[in-house]
Amino acid sequence: MILQSLSLTNFRSYVRLDVEFPQGITILSGGNAQGKTSLLESLFYCATFAPILAGNDRQLINFEAQKQDLAVARIVVRYLRDQQNHQLEVRIIQESQNRITRTRKEILWNGQKLRAQNAIGKFPAVLFIPQMTAILEGPPQERRRYLNILLSQSEPGYAQTLTEYKQALVQRNALLRQIADKKSDPAQLEYWDELLSSRGAVLIQKRIKALETLNEYAEDIHLQLTDQQEKLALIYNPSFDPLNPDRPNPIEEKGGHRDTFSADEIASAMKEYLKTIRRREIERGNSIVGPHRDDFQVCANNINLSLYGSRGQIRTALLSLKMAEIRWIQDKTGTEPLLLLDEIFAELDEKRQQDLLERLDQYNQGILTTTDLTHFSDDFLKKHTVWQIANGVVQKD
Repeated sequence: MILQSLSLTNFRSYVRLDVEFPQGITILSGGNAQGKTSLLESLFYCATFAPILAGNDRQLINFEAQKQDLAVARIVVRYLRDQQNHQLEVRIIQESQNRITRTRKEILWNGQKLRAQNAIGKFPAVLFIPQMTAILEGPPQERRRYLNILLSQSEPGYAQTLTEYKQALVQRNALLRQIADKKSDPAQLEYWDELLSSRGAVLIQKRIKALETLNEYAEDIHLQLTDQQEKLALIYNPSFDPLNPDRPNPIEEKGGHRDTFSADEIASAMKEYLKTIRRREIERGNSIVGPHRDDFQVCANNINLSLYGSRGQIRTALLSLKMAEIRWIQDKTGTEPLLLLDEIFAELDEKRQQDLLERLDQYNQGILTTTDLTHFSDDFLKKHTVWQIANGVVQKD
């Protein structure tokens, strides 16, 4: 996939921006708070339709525009994929009436209005921003969010299944609380157990296969970025393990492999297990087993980086993971996603910076931001495009 152009209206600090992109690597150079990260954020929003840095969609609308009763932030990308031209347009609309403000979004792909869960994957992208070190350092929900974004872009139907699972989870938790208060019959759980297990099994199976493949890809990339010194490993810690639900880490004991289980087999086992823990779940008033409680570890040389990794190690591991994402999405969809990298060189030593530059040369297209062009070699700068950005204005050198 090749991004051809980007148009922004009232998005973040941009009142208006129209820019065409070349193939290869484009470097956006400028000081802090000049709009570099917001530009990357707008492109990634077209891939996921969820804010990555803002708390909600409304915060993406230009602050001055928000003062109006009707405010619209608009993102339009034009791109080439599978030898065909496409246009994706996203409108974030804020409407105020009778002191009540509502925000909604509209998505149009080639002029056709789509729901977000059906539009995900149309414009695949991989993003690195410094805040994403939370994937390694933060709580489990950060890692679950990471997997959900990746799989929603690359696995048809995953986003829909995830939505259905979350809806079933909310309903089931409400029922558990009602049962605890003697206001509902426990027999009603049968329906929700079936729904939670069938949808949850699909998510579990997809995550098993994704992490096994990502582990293979990231291991090779990480060895390159660390001069063959660090072996990366991704270790899946599912809340419900199809190999043995009663043990947290049964693979070594049984010599089994999670990827041998079908979604139907996982669903059947999960449904049966929910029956055995029903009393505990009623007492707690929430669902204590399922993919909403999954986690995974990222280790280098058998050391858990979330606990013991240095800043440089964590950054390098995250970059390896992001580059593994590119290969995963390309394998699953047949197209290379757009690479978006924000201030990637901070906390990397000179050798790792050079190894990373060599890796970047392999990609068809990417957009990088920096406050310091001296991080890039002269040869790299000569081969690729450098633009200056200041106060939301892009100046092409």
